[in-house]
Amino acid sequence: MTKSNALIFGYNEYGIEIAKNIVNRYESITIFALDDIPISVDNKFGFNIEKFDLSDDWNYIDSKYHLEDSKIFCALMEESENIFLTIALRSAFKNVFVIALAKNNEDANKLKMAGANKVIPIVETTANIIADMLKKPILTDVLHDILYEDGDLKVVQIKVSKEEYFDNKYPADIEWSRYHGILVLSIVHEDMSREFIYSSKSKHNFIKNGDILIVVGYETDLNDFRKMVGDYA
Repeated sequence: MTKSNALIFGYNEYGIEIAKNIVNRYESITIFALDDIPISVDNKFGFNIEKFDLSDDWNYIDSKYHLEDSKIFCALMEESENIFLTIALRSAFKNVFVIALAKNNEDANKLKMAGANKVIPIVETTANIIADMLKKPILTDVLHDILYEDGDLKVVQIKVSKEEYFDNKYPADIEWSRYHGILVLSIVHEDMSREFIYSSKSKHNFIKNGDILIVVGYETDLNDFRKMVGDYA
């Protein structure tokens, strides 16, 4: 497998976990911090950590990292900054491959219009869940499909409004495999408590209306599942 550089713009939970998940796929990984904050990331993997500003000279960064030979992840927390960064990258480098994180589908559409090649819709309330996902070996292949351009998988939230569909079963007792093409990862309850679907905690709470399921799958399969149990959150 040909390796190249991975440049992650965003010193935050998303950026750090993405870096940890792709550490073996790139010759080097650099995380760019927008804010002037102390660097405290667990750097046992040898990530490069650099400060940057949205007004920085792209020629300097390109001369150091050869951006068009790198994969770039736009993982800034502010929507406007992520969009601006994507536009700037696309304007300066026609062939650069940009993967951008979006908090919802509306932001995802904006980022695609800004020039992102791949958009991952993620909402703030699932930050810790996404971090957990990235640490689970069973999900490594799934997350690789999401993070790389050769995959069409999406991570979405589906709010349950048809609890009867689950027949009063605990999440751990549901045969999720019958839903072909999707993988249910976690549940966010109305009180915002979270349960990983494969943990022992999931044996103690039924799925109820108002619960939010964190689901990975292809768009067609996600839509079919959504119609059965509720709607996108």
